[in-house]
Amino acid sequence: MAINMLLHNLGNREKVGYTTWGCMWEKGHCTLETGFILKNEAKVQVPMQSRVTAYWPDGSVKWTSHTADAARLGDSIEVLIGSESEKKEKIELKRSEEKLTVLAGSMVVTLALKGNELFQTAAYEGKTYLADATPVLMLEEPSVWEGNPVKIEKKYTPRITEVTVEEEGELQVILKYTGHHELVTGEEKIPFHIRMKIGLNSPRLDFVHTFYYDGDEEKDFLKGLGIRFHSPLKGELYNRHVRFMGDNGVFHESLAQLLTWRPRIPEDIYKRQVKGQLLVLEGEDKKLVDTVMKAMPFWSEYDLCQDSASHYLIRKKIKDENCCYLDSLHGNRTEGGAAFGSEQGSVLFSIRDFWEKYPSGYTFKNLDTDVCEATIWFWSPKAETMDFRHYANRGYNQVYYEGYDYKGATPYGIACTSECSVKVSDKLIPSDKEITQFAQNVKQPVQYIGTPEFYHRMKAFGYWSLPTRNTQTENWLEEQLERAVAFYAMEVKQRNWYGMFNYGDFMHTYDKERHQWRYDMGGYAWDNTELVPTLWLWYAFMRTGREEIFTLAEKLSRHASEVDVYHLGKYKGLGSRHNVRHWGCPCKEARIAMAAHHRFYYYLTGDRRFEDIFEELKDNEMTFLNKDPLGDFYAKEEMVYKSHARSGPDWSSLCANWMTRWERFNDKKYRDKITTGIEDIKKAPLKLISGPDFEFDPASVRLRYIGENAAGGTHLQICMGAPQVFMELADLLEDEEWKKMIADYGRFYYLPREEQIKESGGIIGKREFSLPFMAAAMGAYGANYLKDDTLAERTWRILLQTLISEGNHDGFKEQQIENKGNQKTLIEIPWITTNFVAQWCLNVIVVLAFIREKLPKTLEEVDKLVEDMSAEGFRKA
Repeated sequence: MAINMLLHNLGNREKVGYTTWGCMWEKGHCTLETGFILKNEAKVQVPMQSRVTAYWPDGSVKWTSHTADAARLGDSIEVLIGSESEKKEKIELKRSEEKLTVLAGSMVVTLALKGNELFQTAAYEGKTYLADATPVLMLEEPSVWEGNPVKIEKKYTPRITEVTVEEEGELQVILKYTGHHELVTGEEKIPFHIRMKIGLNSPRLDFVHTFYYDGDEEKDFLKGLGIRFHSPLKGELYNRHVRFMGDNGVFHESLAQLLTWRPRIPEDIYKRQVKGQLLVLEGEDKKLVDTVMKAMPFWSEYDLCQDSASHYLIRKKIKDENCCYLDSLHGNRTEGGAAFGSEQGSVLFSIRDFWEKYPSGYTFKNLDTDVCEATIWFWSPKAETMDFRHYANRGYNQVYYEGYDYKGATPYGIACTSECSVKVSDKLIPSDKEITQFAQNVKQPVQYIGTPEFYHRMKAFGYWSLPTRNTQTENWLEEQLERAVAFYAMEVKQRNWYGMFNYGDFMHTYDKERHQWRYDMGGYAWDNTELVPTLWLWYAFMRTGREEIFTLAEKLSRHASEVDVYHLGKYKGLGSRHNVRHWGCPCKEARIAMAAHHRFYYYLTGDRRFEDIFEELKDNEMTFLNKDPLGDFYAKEEMVYKSHARSGPDWSSLCANWMTRWERFNDKKYRDKITTGIEDIKKAPLKLISGPDFEFDPASVRLRYIGENAAGGTHLQICMGAPQVFMELADLLEDEEWKKMIADYGRFYYLPREEQIKESGGIIGKREFSLPFMAAAMGAYGANYLKDDTLAERTWRILLQTLISEGNHDGFKEQQIENKGNQKTLIEIPWITTNFVAQWCLNVIVVLAFIREKLPKTLEEVDKLVEDMSAEGFRKA
């Protein structure tokens, strides 16, 4: 039994700032009263902040979240059960009816509990560096004036309606702001949640900014979005500096460049200024500089905008509205580190994934006054506005795979989350190295992770395999799994899958003739979690611990949980199926939004934003009353219950939401929702094999058997994550009948057709058990549970033959082609679809967990196994 957990720093990231990670504990071992202690690499106890994030069904603690100062930890840490010594220093909160003061050692933050500011002042070591932090929103409305098209720019004022202390710890406090933006007319738009993290003695503030789109897509185009600060400045203008990271090195200027014609400034003075040194001038030097300062321009404003994945621009201007900007630097990609400073000190800024989530930017204004206005732009107003409208006024169902022929696109209710950090310093201006390191730490924050072997032994997130290469076939399978991940990691870069609303997602299907993904072909464009690439990538990470896979999965989870899902309105809790626009498909379903996609990231990192997501999902079965997932297939007047749910992927997705709520709060109400449906499925003629279409009553969460119908195909029952949810639930519920039902399902799926008809008494009719490789995890579960060697062999045969034929073992082999796809050398897999890759890889990872010993040892044996699928009555996938 484990009474401790060993973790290591993912990818050897720089160990600075406060970091939060998750720990998993064996069932029955920890209670809510259990204490935890942290030891660093040198086995020295370090202060830590802890909270419970999940429970086992018996009420014991399953997952915990912990926070500590990474600078005190090292590359490996150990979390143990025990009583932590009392902290010598801790954060204190002072509250009144109108005001909150956070006393975090060296950092003191004051804020009003009502109004429009995130905080009033932020002081470090007694000096105020930041003040009046406010959310910023600008919308643009197209209009017509005297027959000419014009654009109306609307600037909104934030209104914070609630401030909560989401986490009140001794080492870190998280404040959560709820609010919206207003016009002077009273119009309210674009709600937000903003989190601010304050660490003990930390000179840094971290922000997680989430906005929800509730605008009119016809007129509410996104022009600007960010957070604005004021920062006091003092001292000579020639001692005021700005720095911005570039592609190579750091752009650095002073507001007053002491490089003059007449009179000429001594070269040494200018050299020291360019190095960022404080100039303390006396005598003739000061007299000379004071003279030129009366007759030179002062660069009052600097603006950086990353307007695309391959271009940014730094501009500057003097303080005169009638004067233009000067282009200072054009570049390709900047990581977004930035700073300004004066004799008062300096402030550093960084937006996470700055160029990847373009158009990001900064505007530093009034640098020649006593107070600078600094804006962090998640959407820079210097870039093209975001147009939320659809690309067409109808759908293209049969031709372009869009679900239905009616237009179902709506962005109303989607969200987007951005992260940024601000750090203060008493230096005149931070060095190039400091800015670069800060940006890198914001982009790749230190993250402590356990070993794959530990998670596997604990059955974290159910059943999956560890990689082994003991045989030729095992080695081949692992090579394919590695190739698949490497290909998609490369495609993100090669195809520029970037931007605020795109980053993290993959495309669905490739067009080998155009050497391009089908970005313009309806349902073949953005994937939107179709066939759960989320689960594929997270299980791939769990079994390998590789940082590059973690990054792919993290970005996909962040995107898919925000942009692909509705957080407001009638579709709240549902998501949009794959499309040219992420919100474009008429099909709005629970499976796109389900909690199963993102539980991994939440429990491993403790990310609080996902608590909002899970809260939205816990009762989203009621949304089925607004959008019946099978409403276009059944006559409403003939229904007994008010909606429908397929056992998979609709009901299984609800189970994922309920399971997450049950384990997070030990709330048995949500366990009972699951068992209610299970009991109804048990009553169906073929149990889990039946359906998968059921009538569904959201109020009672009851399922009603309506025959052997499969709108869309039986494979949809098991290709959207249902097997993983079903298997994990079977263990949590300790329901042996449910386990046998899963096993029987896998066995039945792989029976020859005539045996299926015979065993079912013919009631399955023409319902096909199509795309059998997607059921491999269920087949393997059945083979293991039933000790059925024939089923095990059949499962491997079906899974392997989808990637091996006629002795061809190329698998996910890439090919190179010259001067295609806008690449000098294009790397492609011409036949690739994300559906296939995600499902094949996911099934391999799970099947190996159950029937590895039945895998043929050599590729020659594999060829013999798959050479004649027709003997088993299966078609090639």
